[in-house]
Amino acid sequence: MAEANLKNKLYTIIFEAETKAGKLFDVLLAFAILASLMVVFLDSVRSIREVYGEILLILEYVFTVLFTIEYVIRLMVVQKPLRYARSFYGIIDIVAILPTYLMVFIPGVQTFLSIRVIRLLRIFRILKLVSYIDAAKTIGIALTESRKKISVFIFAVLITSTLFGSAMYIVEGEENGFTDIPTSIYWTIVTMTTVGYGDISPVTPLGKLIAVVLMIMGFGIIAVPTGIVTAEMALQSQKKPQKSFTETCPNCLYEEHDKDAVYCKKCGSRLNEA
Repeated sequence: MAEANLKNKLYTIIFEAETKAGKLFDVLLAFAILASLMVVFLDSVRSIREVYGEILLILEYVFTVLFTIEYVIRLMVVQKPLRYARSFYGIIDIVAILPTYLMVFIPGVQTFLSIRVIRLLRIFRILKLVSYIDAAKTIGIALTESRKKISVFIFAVLITSTLFGSAMYIVEGEENGFTDIPTSIYWTIVTMTTVGYGDISPVTPLGKLIAVVLMIMGFGIIAVPTGIVTAEMALQSQKKPQKSFTETCPNCLYEEHDKDAVYCKKCGSRLNEA
């Protein structure tokens, strides 16, 4: 009974944020994630690594041990550990700690490149911060709902780029840098997106006129997907009822429940009682 109560309290602290303990845990974990990232960033600076490399390595091991303990506790308090381990945040948790252990157990010669590749994987640790931003859910839903409209828009942009690119190849020709149609399409996309590298530029009057048209179109191209997503976000905000995103089902780990919910709307299990 005491073990069940302890497990229930740990679950509330780790997976919920309605209590003071849960909020404190989230804040401390966020600070730990940011501090561990700072260690990674500082270690990438050669002058700092040469002086404080040993200290940074020790700090990295300390953070890895802390995140390992956190991951193990998460597996212990949920009803189905394997389900959590296969979930998005479960995978992020394990990706955040594995590279440091791999550095220890990789045998033989460890070249600088292979070590950097392994250590760069630790940057995925920052993805854990997303779980503390409720707005990310709204943005994700808006992007998902907008995908068809954005796909049609991108397809239209690709067709336009192909048409204008082909036209520029005919107008400017190889002597002016438009050596082939793919290169001309590349120039068209760079111009429409207002990037403007300047590695290729039109010379003829007609080519310059086409470039002006593409530049003007570029303003609309930037605005359209932004408008689509913004409109969808506004729609989701109107449709979205009050949710308690910190109320996590201990069985299926589903989060979006009403504040007065007693049972999970996805699997029917009783929700954890703080």
